[in-house]
Amino acid sequence: LRAAGLALALLLGGLVGGPAAVRAEAGPEAAPEAAAEYARLRAQVFDGPDLPVMGNPQGSFTIVEFSDYNCPFCRRTAPEVTAFLASHPQVRLVVHEVPIFGEGSREAATVALAAARQGRYAEFHRAMMAAHGKAGRASALRVARGLGLDMDRLERDMQSDAVVTRIETSLDLADRIGLMGTPSFVIGEQSLFGYQIG
Repeated sequence: LRAAGLALALLLGGLVGGPAAVRAEAGPEAAPEAAAEYARLRAQVFDGPDLPVMGNPQGSFTIVEFSDYNCPFCRRTAPEVTAFLASHPQVRLVVHEVPIFGEGSREAATVALAAARQGRYAEFHRAMMAAHGKAGRASALRVARGLGLDMDRLERDMQSDAVVTRIETSLDLADRIGLMGTPSFVIGEQSLFGYQIG
């Protein structure tokens, strides 16, 4: 996804849905149960507990990214997303760790969320996306150590229920809204749009 594409998406107020697009109608005509379910789902996607945030945490416009450290397209997109956030200070980026590329991805996601508990998620995320080779426990711990994180605390937090639950919840949400791969972005105030980025 080009940074210019993200900028255009902001101007339009949403992304054009592709193969995995999900449109949840929750207008006045929608059944109360459907509207309530949409509201619950949207809250979990945009503001779920323990979700790491990059960019401006108090930003007026939120983008959600579903990402995996072993996804080659996530790595290719990461510098453009970083540049986009730097040039759009009103944007808050919420990241869902969705380790779909095997056990190494899950291990790296676990370290990432543990790093978030030390307030170092953005630095860790950028460093992992820039790293060479397959992501896994060893490479993720090496990055964390290089950033000067408290490694004893990191190891404890990696085992915490909150970190394990956060990963499972994000994977479930990705499935429920029909995302087919990573990176996927969700943008919008009224509707959910998601599509596979390639």
